[in-house]
Amino acid sequence: MSLHYSDYLQLDKILNAQLPESEKLQQPAHDETLFIIIHQTYELWFKQLMHEINSVLYIMKQPALNDNSPELQTVVHRLNRCVTILKVLVQQIDIMETMTPMDFLDFRDMLRPASGFQSIQFKIVEAALGLKYDQRYGQQYYISQLRPQEVTAVKQAEAQQSLLELVNEWLERMPFFNEPTNWAAFEGEAVTGKHVYWSTYQAAFEKSLAEAEKNNSGIFDTVFYNTANNDRIISAAASRAALFIMLYRGYPMLQLPFQLLNCLLEIDEQLSTWRYRHMNMVHRTIGTRIGTGGSTGKDYLKAALDKHYIFKEIAQLTSFLIERKKLPRLSKTMEQRLGFVAY
Repeated sequence: MSLHYSDYLQLDKILNAQLPESEKLQQPAHDETLFIIIHQTYELWFKQLMHEINSVLYIMKQPALNDNSPELQTVVHRLNRCVTILKVLVQQIDIMETMTPMDFLDFRDMLRPASGFQSIQFKIVEAALGLKYDQRYGQQYYISQLRPQEVTAVKQAEAQQSLLELVNEWLERMPFFNEPTNWAAFEGEAVTGKHVYWSTYQAAFEKSLAEAEKNNSGIFDTVFYNTANNDRIISAAASRAALFIMLYRGYPMLQLPFQLLNCLLEIDEQLSTWRYRHMNMVHRTIGTRIGTGGSTGKDYLKAALDKHYIFKEIAQLTSFLIERKKLPRLSKTMEQRLGFVAY
């Protein structure tokens, strides 16, 4: 028997999976169907996000990721897909906002204590990317609304190596600074205890600071040389590698690594945009009332928006960029390493 469209997509299950509480209680509320479909769609996209993220984690967990192979291209491609999916999640709020506050009140009280805060998939997506329990706002409330098996699933997700941690390991493996031949002809300012490139770059960076910024110039050493900085996930060595990628991304060998880092910042930006739009929608719809699950509503969402940046340590590195014309000139050997190989 040939495969049929509706069977392949399991349409009988999907199209009959909307069971409004208002109909069960014989108090019809027209917009509850929209509310259900939008949230079901969110959950389907969360499932696809985890499908993409898990595939990236599998590649990144390899002992040595070949930056000059299709593997890195695959990672960048799938992370870009995650970015696009997150943009769709933001756009879905436009549809939700066609529901007025009075439309929502027609069925809102019927939903208690159910809440989007109970989305186990979204919590697992955040954990897989790198948001840990101790970094969250409202920790006491975070798992209080979940079923026991859901709490276990979230804790298991948080116990696994996250994308952020794997990116840190990948950056630490960057070979360029461990090979003396790359720097034999480099003309720079040597400082004891620092690679000649970074002592040269630090001097150029500090000269670029405005007068009001010079009192905080010591932050360079804190980020790029303090190996005991336990508050950071991205290590000093990984931070140096990431900054180098940002500075010299025009070289062919660094284009894909730069795209990977840029994808992470895009993911954070889209998650932040989604939280911001969600917060404003909640404020518009229920004002300052508490959520159906018992959260503080808009206030909780605002605090999470401010705190839940996953890749903020990578974003912070843009504070240390300088103008292209002031970049230290790489040696010919290093330029050849970063360029296309001629045969």
